[in-house]
Amino acid sequence: MTKSSTGPAADLSQLLASHRAAPRNRRLLIGLGVLALLIIAGGLAAWHTSRSARGPQFVTAAVSRGDITVTVTATGNLQPINTVDVGSEISGTMAEVLVDFNDRVKKGQVLARLDTTKLATALERSRATLAANQARVLQARATLDESATSLARFEEVARLSGGKVPSAAELDAARAKLARAKADLATAEAAAAESAGAVKQGETDLSKATIRSATNGIVLKRSVEPGQTVAASLQAPVLFSLAEDLSEMELIVAVSEADVGQVHEGMDANFTVDAWPDKTFPAKIRQVRFGSTNVDNVVSYQTVLQVKNPDLRLRPGMTATADIKVAEHKGVLLVPNAALRFKPPEKVEKKEGGLLGMLLPRTQDRPKPQVGNSNRNRARVWVKGVEGPQPVAVRTILSDGRNTEIESKSLKPGDEIIIDTAEQPR
Repeated sequence: MTKSSTGPAADLSQLLASHRAAPRNRRLLIGLGVLALLIIAGGLAAWHTSRSARGPQFVTAAVSRGDITVTVTATGNLQPINTVDVGSEISGTMAEVLVDFNDRVKKGQVLARLDTTKLATALERSRATLAANQARVLQARATLDESATSLARFEEVARLSGGKVPSAAELDAARAKLARAKADLATAEAAAAESAGAVKQGETDLSKATIRSATNGIVLKRSVEPGQTVAASLQAPVLFSLAEDLSEMELIVAVSEADVGQVHEGMDANFTVDAWPDKTFPAKIRQVRFGSTNVDNVVSYQTVLQVKNPDLRLRPGMTATADIKVAEHKGVLLVPNAALRFKPPEKVEKKEGGLLGMLLPRTQDRPKPQVGNSNRNRARVWVKGVEGPQPVAVRTILSDGRNTEIESKSLKPGDEIIIDTAEQPR
């Protein structure tokens, strides 16, 4: 009969076997636990990466160094510096017109003539009247001399006769006759002077029937044709408009009330016209008028620009768009205007290194703008940081609508600044 294997020896062997298996099981469990942690960490990392990829992506631009020019834009029309309207002071029928549009004329040159038939007839009549009145002056002067002689003889006879002859009545009559002769002479002389004035008036009217240029220039407008009746009743009708000199012109533009404070006499400007869209013409401000104009509740101020036109490309009345250079800085720091307008999202995820940062993401509030800052030139731009967008304080100086000149102790040319947020699709 065999002996059972149960007993103290068997229990000891089982105990030893269990002690040998325990380390192996523990190592297996630890390995499985580490593997599980790695799988979890990898999944969290992938989830965090995919979440970050779906989060805000920032568009950046580089800080640059360059030149900036600030301009004020205004529109207006070209005009001659001096325009002379030539008219007629007398009425009549236009006999001939000697010039046409664009003709160059000299001062004193005959432009047109009126029919002078009536004027010549009136002048002859005035001259005849003058001759008649001059004859009356001679007659009155002879009568005066006769009356004076007669009175002198009567007075001499009275002296020699001791007052006996002539009688007092005859003596008084002689004196009255002399006074009438003097009055008749004055009347005749006045009539002769009036006739002389009428003759001068007739000669003047006759000379004015010939229309002459008052200046050297170019004929811009002609408003009369041969045979046309000219009626100069209340005011002189304008027959011709002459531009004194088109080699120099003026451009009158309307500057808005918001920009007029930046515009001053002597500033340089450039302008373009529709007739020459690819050419830019220089100009200089000659006058900024104080009087305002109000069109559709828009207040503007007329500004006069002096323009050189040696080749006569520019013509009166052309509409021009002028850019007035109000400021220019060279070699300064420039940033896009979009960088000054950019604001990061309200909450930006704060990135931390290591697994703990992935497992426990935290957020960072966007810095609040300063309140009560009286300096309007203070601004900020944003740069990429480890913990998200970081603000950088700058001082703005000039802006041309696309770029802005800044002053900053932290930024230098080439630094990347954020100008926009590009949200990628999920």
